[in-house]
Amino acid sequence: MSWFQRFRTSLGRARDTFAAVQNLGRARKPLTDEFWDDLEELLILGDFGVPTTAKIIDGLRTVAKQEAWKTTDQPVARFHQDVERFLTLPGGELNLAQKPSVVLVVGVNGSGKTTTIGKLATRLRAEGKSVLLVGADTFRAAAVEQLAIWAERSASQIVRGEQGADPASVVFDGVQAGKARGVDIVMIDTAGRLQTKANLMEELKKIRRVIERELGRPPDDTLLVLDGTTGQNAISQAKLFNEATELTGVVVTKLDSTAKGGVLVAIVDELEIPIKFVGLGETPDALRPFVPSEFTAALFEDAPDSLNV
Repeated sequence: MSWFQRFRTSLGRARDTFAAVQNLGRARKPLTDEFWDDLEELLILGDFGVPTTAKIIDGLRTVAKQEAWKTTDQPVARFHQDVERFLTLPGGELNLAQKPSVVLVVGVNGSGKTTTIGKLATRLRAEGKSVLLVGADTFRAAAVEQLAIWAERSASQIVRGEQGADPASVVFDGVQAGKARGVDIVMIDTAGRLQTKANLMEELKKIRRVIERELGRPPDDTLLVLDGTTGQNAISQAKLFNEATELTGVVVTKLDSTAKGGVLVAIVDELEIPIKFVGLGETPDALRPFVPSEFTAALFEDAPDSLNV
């Protein structure tokens, strides 16, 4: 299958929600309070969340009044445009202007951080960039070993600390090595942590301070890796990680048939942080840059045939 076909298939449950929205429009019934209630319910069920749903509904109602809309197909057509507009923010590309560019990767346990770093390293190496991976997850020996495997696969360099070492000191060594070796990109793998553990979030702040001190600037990118199947819990994760370390982007992994899709819109809307990559599987080519127009085309039934090749 093409990338777009895989993407579309992976959004099966999300497509059900959007198909139901489209069916509201196809009916071409008069606009009533019942329509607005039905649309609101569908969006909440689709993981758009209450704040983002309210913003979308209020906006559509306002335009409906201004433009004297009469039938249900009109707000549904505008909704299609609004989804892409909500998802389109500047900064969707990795910020790789500096040398070395430092990318800090954070997230909860099991979100796929280390695998995401490995896939990104593979992608960047294929583009001719030199990459240094830093194993700052010193709590789990398996995490560093996994990162070492990805370093070998992608022909990247690696700096790692002993199990139980201070993660910030490993980051210090990694940034120093990146500067001394003249690499293009330093990617830092951190320990998975629950967003509710204050001591671990403080550790992230310490890591960020070390990077700022050694570079003279914050990390060039701080990416939060989110499991796409976690629904609204992803919002609370994103908010708390953003408070701790000022995120610049989100990577959504494990987009499969159970992911509802609306949460991507809610994350971008509530945090005003772009989604930079999405992952559909385990292979290196299963991680791709996020393109809002592809996402909306994959969700709505009227996707252009040109994307299916």
